[in-house]
Amino acid sequence: MRTYRLVIACPDGVGIVATVSNFLASHNGWITEASHHSDEQSGWFFMRHEIRAESLPFDIEGFREAFARIAEAFSMTWQITDSAQKKRVVLMASRESHCLADLLHRWHTDELDCDIPCVISNHDDLRSMVEWHGIPFFHVPVDSRNKQPAFAEVSRLVKAHDADVIVLARYMQILPPELCQEHAGQVINIHHSFLPSFVGAKPYHQAALRGVKLIGATCHYVTEELDAGPIIEQDVVRVSHADTIDDMVRFGRDVEKMVLARGLRYHLEDRVLVHGNKTVVFD
Repeated sequence: MRTYRLVIACPDGVGIVATVSNFLASHNGWITEASHHSDEQSGWFFMRHEIRAESLPFDIEGFREAFARIAEAFSMTWQITDSAQKKRVVLMASRESHCLADLLHRWHTDELDCDIPCVISNHDDLRSMVEWHGIPFFHVPVDSRNKQPAFAEVSRLVKAHDADVIVLARYMQILPPELCQEHAGQVINIHHSFLPSFVGAKPYHQAALRGVKLIGATCHYVTEELDAGPIIEQDVVRVSHADTIDDMVRFGRDVEKMVLARGLRYHLEDRVLVHGNKTVVFD
C-alpha cells in the first residue's frame, strides 16, 4: 500500500495533534499509523503519521503547499515522503563481508525497500559477491599517506549515483570532515561496540581486557567526531570469562548484522528523528 509519511518535530504545546489530525480529516486523509512523543526535558514534540496516498485529493507537492501554513504556525521542522519513491543506498565496505552480505541478502529478498545503485570498497575482496547480485562494484583503494584522492573519488561516486543514504557496512576508514558535513544525517555506520564504551579500533579486544559480561553493537549516524553521532539502534549479547576474543568477535558479528539492518530499515521508513545528538525512533 502506497503511503505518505509525515514526520514532524516542533516546540511542544497544545493543539498540535488536533490541528494535524483535523487537516488530514478535512482532506479525507486515511491515517494507517500514528506515533507521538513529548520530550519534557527538551520541550519538543515529535510526530510521525502514515497516510494512504490514494485517500488524499493531491499529490505530494500539493500536500507540501497545503500543509505549509500549519507548519509555519507551529514552527515545525517537517518532511513528507512517498513510500513509492525508494531511497537510493550506497553501501561501503572493506574486507569483512558479514554486514554487507546480510544487507545484500535482505535487499535481494525484498526485505529492505530501497535501491542499491553501487557498492564502494577500499579492497577488491568482495567484488564477486556484489556483482553476483547485479550491483556495480567500485574498488577505491585508500593510500594511508594521502587519503584525499580516494575520498574525492568516493564523493564523486556518491554524487554520480544520486545517493540518499550511505551505509558503512564495516568500512574500516574514517570519513573526512567535509564528507560528514556534506551528507549530515545521511551516513549510517555500524560500530562493533555498545557505544559510548570502547570507541575506536579493536573494541572486542578492549572489552575482553575489561572483563565485560555484555558486548554489543551500535548503529549510528556519522559525524565529524569519531563514533559519537546520534544513535539509531543498539543490541547486546552476554559473554563470560570463558569466552575468548575470537568468541566475542563471532558473537558480535551476529549482533552487528541485526543492529545495522534494523537501523537502516528505520531510516528508510522515515522512523528516525534527530534532535541535537539524540534520536527519537518510532519502531
